[in-house]
Amino acid sequence: MQIALSRLRPEDKPVVISAGFIVVILILGTVYTLATQGTAPLFSPNYLLQQLQTGSFLGIVAAGMMMVILLGHIDLSIPWTLAAAAMMATAVGGDMALPTGIAVGVAVGLVNGFGVAYLRIPSMIFTLGVDSVMRGLMVWHTGGFAPQDQATPLMRTLAADKFLGIPLAIFVWAAVSVVIVVLLSRTAFGRSIYATGNREAAAYLSGIRTPWIIVGAFVASGVCAAIAGVLLAGYSTKAYQGMGNAYLLPAIAAVVIGGTRILGGQGRYVGTLVGVTLIVLLNSVLSIMQMPEAGRQVIYGCVIVGMLLVYGRGSRNFGG
Repeated sequence: MQIALSRLRPEDKPVVISAGFIVVILILGTVYTLATQGTAPLFSPNYLLQQLQTGSFLGIVAAGMMMVILLGHIDLSIPWTLAAAAMMATAVGGDMALPTGIAVGVAVGLVNGFGVAYLRIPSMIFTLGVDSVMRGLMVWHTGGFAPQDQATPLMRTLAADKFLGIPLAIFVWAAVSVVIVVLLSRTAFGRSIYATGNREAAAYLSGIRTPWIIVGAFVASGVCAAIAGVLLAGYSTKAYQGMGNAYLLPAIAAVVIGGTRILGGQGRYVGTLVGVTLIVLLNSVLSIMQMPEAGRQVIYGCVIVGMLLVYGRGSRNFGG
């Protein structure tokens, strides 16, 4: 096993390791359910599709988070960007619901990008502050009460309906994934993200407009969070306060598990996909085992720290 891993390219190792953990989780979960319930739901196609449907929200958030982490930054405004997009989309309703939700994500991304790229405030501090501002604005908007607005039929269709037996939310996730892959691998913007993440000063001196790249990545993160919020509101039939809180740590964990360096400059989107799948299946098994939410957060935190120790020490390499 050690010899086989040593023959892989450095960027492939996290993907292979994560895929191996997925197999282990499936085996352990199946053994547990067979011993306690006499069934093996983890290998049921319907059960797996259901898990991927709920996991698509996390997958979309993680796609945007990866864009920011590739730059060596982080977006901690995800929870209330997601919630604000969902709440404003349901409040506006009608044909303007989806554009309004996405506009919220664009606006937050522009603010985050401006603060980090031009004001040079550390992304962890600035985005955390923006998250707090968004929380305050939404509390003011609702008067502190639970929103009474309902999701539109289109939001419910995209989040809960199926096409050819496959949930439409998975197709939305797939569409977002295609856009991210094309951006990272086929455009100058994607190449500039990797170059900026490796060494921002060198990228700037080579002619890359690094502030614009940073703003673009934060906008992508905000839009992905907004799309996930709109879908989640459709799945739940309504928006609610704090609906994005459960997605921040798992999204970071999925990106890091997939091999994207937390310091930036290296990572592949296929790794993020594998990381999301691992997190979704791990969460499923922990739910079956009735693990409390506090325990799950501890596990996510340990995963992030562990992967930082494993992947965060080497030199930064240009990823593809």
